[in-house]
Amino acid sequence: MTTIGIILFLFIGLILGLIGGGGSILGVPVLVYIMGFQADDATSYSLFIVGITSLIGAITYLKKGEISVESILQFAIASMITVFCVRKFIMPSIPNHFDWFNIQISKHVLIMFLFSILILFSSFFMIKKGKPNKINQVKWDEFAKSPLGLPIVIILGVFVGFITGFIGAGGGFIIVPVLIFFLRLSFKKAIGTSLCIIAINSLIGFTGNLGHQEINWLLLLCISSVCVFGIIVGSFLSDKVSSTKLKPAFGWFTLCVGVFVIIKESFF
Repeated sequence: MTTIGIILFLFIGLILGLIGGGGSILGVPVLVYIMGFQADDATSYSLFIVGITSLIGAITYLKKGEISVESILQFAIASMITVFCVRKFIMPSIPNHFDWFNIQISKHVLIMFLFSILILFSSFFMIKKGKPNKINQVKWDEFAKSPLGLPIVIILGVFVGFITGFIGAGGGFIIVPVLIFFLRLSFKKAIGTSLCIIAINSLIGFTGNLGHQEINWLLLLCISSVCVFGIIVGSFLSDKVSSTKLKPAFGWFTLCVGVFVIIKESFF
């Protein structure tokens, strides 16, 4: 099953390269249901894989100057501190089994159930067809005062940090809108900045696991390398494949995965 899992991570890398995001959210289900990891370990591995792949993706935007350092400072510091604390202190303190309203729930089921909800939200954003707008034609003034201001940005950073730390996913579908509508970045700059934030959060979060879990570094580096190779190949093919058609199709696929996870963890 390890070989099948590595092949699937190649597919995930291809999707990331072709549509620019979304594929990494399937990393945890592959690690759990194909490669046999417990959810807690799977989220740790996913953080490293997501961090490395996002870092590779961010390099392209960095070369083009489409990354906002100011946004990273405003948003990422709060999320970075949160994700580290979640991985270092909160996750190890959660018991493997606990009672909730007289129902016994395992840590594994809790993580996978919450992860399935995230998958469903992510699939919705991939399936949803945006209404025509002129947002790309608007010249934003970066850091213009938003109605809610910096405190809300910090709160949202904490929220994303918690999601990243607890579930092992990047949360790009949350970060990008925050950067656009609260920090007034252009769409391309928001994508590049989001990749940087995801890479920082994920890798910092992964360091919070060190000392709590045994890491199979050979397997982890192998999976990460395969995923990065998939991104590179997907990037070369992206000009030949319509991402506008592929993204909704992949969204429906992730929706099916989310439903499967809910059914699997609820009834089996």
